[in-house]
Amino acid sequence: MAAGFAPPKLKDFILTEKLGSGTYATVYKAFRKTDSREAVAVKVVSKKSLNKTSMENLLTEIEILKTVRHPHIVQLKDFQWDSDHIYLILEWCSGGDLSSFIRSRRILPERVARRCLQQIACALQFLHEKNISHLDLKPQNILLSGNVLKLAEALFGRAPFASRSFAELEEKIRSEKPVELPSGARVSRDCRDLLLRLLERDPDTRITFHEFFLHPFVDLEHMPSAESLGKAKALVMQAVQKDQDGERSAALSLYCSALEHFVPAIHYETDRLRKEALRQKVNQYVSRAEELKALVRSDNKITFEAAKSTRNILIEMSRDHPRLLAALEVASTAVAQEESGAEDYDTLDLYQQSLGELLLALAAEAQGRRRELLHLEIKSLMSRAEYLKELIKMRETQTDESLKKDAAAESVRSSCCLQ
Repeated sequence: MAAGFAPPKLKDFILTEKLGSGTYATVYKAFRKTDSREAVAVKVVSKKSLNKTSMENLLTEIEILKTVRHPHIVQLKDFQWDSDHIYLILEWCSGGDLSSFIRSRRILPERVARRCLQQIACALQFLHEKNISHLDLKPQNILLSGNVLKLAEALFGRAPFASRSFAELEEKIRSEKPVELPSGARVSRDCRDLLLRLLERDPDTRITFHEFFLHPFVDLEHMPSAESLGKAKALVMQAVQKDQDGERSAALSLYCSALEHFVPAIHYETDRLRKEALRQKVNQYVSRAEELKALVRSDNKITFEAAKSTRNILIEMSRDHPRLLAALEVASTAVAQEESGAEDYDTLDLYQQSLGELLLALAAEAQGRRRELLHLEIKSLMSRAEYLKELIKMRETQTDESLKKDAAAESVRSSCCLQ
């Protein structure tokens, strides 16, 4: 450390490297002067830099942090003061901040961003229930390894108002033009919907906290937690029973639902041996689900072939109904894509788009032959969409890093918001 920049002295701690600094404070890594040599972060605030308002804000921050205990919020372990400084002794987070993490990887895969977002949402929900607002949410204030509070535009590697100058930044903020995602951005429909609703300029139409916590992309139901394994086991027991009873489609659906909880359970487990045993068990369930997938595909083949002729008749009967005809053409495109091997979210989105329109058409359709065929078409498409959704779940489970990374990568993944 350069001369003249030595950190201040603190009775019970040895302050070492400077981690960062802001207007009012400098943060250092430190070690407790005990046998444990516990690592902490010490936020050093100069009293001279504080006016009356900033002092009140600091005392409020201390008061809040003293009472807040949550796995995704940095813990205030203690605070001290002397004639020149106030010291906040905080939990040490070894993974650095989210800003550095994003820069080092340029962009994040959507599933990694989702893991981060789930933890952020969990922490925000906790604060919201206590009527606490953070007021300074940004990537630099989100520490990896236990403090994840804010979704950065991590998917694209830059912020929505990224600018080359303050003048350009001000112009973008003041503009009434809707915020758009980068051209060519490949994100799922749910992810796109959440981002655009979060970036809505008008606060009256922006997504509310309640809607945010319930959004399907946030998906707090499947966030890694102490309950994940119990939920997975309950579902897999039902799957096994349906499998034994010969109900293949129901068994496949239950296995896929169980896997949605098993993967978070693997992320949550910290014991290496138990984690590996759980992976092996999950791989067995994935193998059985693969076998069932092939059987269900065979079972569905005849049904789907019959539905194709029904769809063709319905298309001919809908030439006088442009909106219904357009929805049926979207459905035909989805089916064609799936049958050509495009078992992905783009195809699933087409199914969902067509079903939304067809359900509206069904509600407005008078009794008759076309209504009967439309009802059959909707049932068939729903079946295909659910089956496709299960295939996607299985593929994501099989490609999830938790099922194939070796022990050497564990520490890396834990610092990537994946625990």
